[in-house]
Amino acid sequence: MKIIRFMLLFLGMWALLDGNAFADVADPRAEDRQALLNVFHEIEAGINEQNIERMVAQMAPDVTVTWLNGETSRGPDQVRAYYQRMVTGPNHILNKYTTAAKLATHARFYGDVAVADGTMQDVFTPVARKPFELSSNWSSTSAKINGQWKVVALHLSSNVFNNTLLTEAKSTAKLTAAGGALGGLVLAGLACWWRRRT
Repeated sequence: MKIIRFMLLFLGMWALLDGNAFADVADPRAEDRQALLNVFHEIEAGINEQNIERMVAQMAPDVTVTWLNGETSRGPDQVRAYYQRMVTGPNHILNKYTTAAKLATHARFYGDVAVADGTMQDVFTPVARKPFELSSNWSSTSAKINGQWKVVALHLSSNVFNNTLLTEAKSTAKLTAAGGALGGLVLAGLACWWRRRT
């Protein structure tokens, strides 16, 4: 019994003297996790600042990005070209695009490769209509290249069966149908009135 007490006392003293020992065992990839979080935060900040170069700086030279509209860009130049066409170019579709991204769970590491996923709350400000919000998901594969984490693949997606645009379209269709029915009744009433007069 005395031996067990002595061992527990020794372990307690050792833990107090070397508090980082258990932390290292608990999460040996803590530094890599923080580096990845910094990468993700930079991409989010680049989106919200409309700064494509800040985003591209976090991507690998052979990055592949699949956007919310299903288009795919391969390499930084195609990523820049897509963003210019959509947001900053002379015939852009969006005046602004912002997002609030969250990490769903801790990244999973496979050596120098990491896989992560999460959610986004996007706000789009199109040229041709009022702004709208969209809940979407993201997943990414990153790799440690020359000691730095870079995004190798980024995939963005949204629910095509249930989203704010579909809800808006359904509401518009109902209003259009109601307006058409009302217009039909008015025309029928006018036709009856005209027949009676003649």
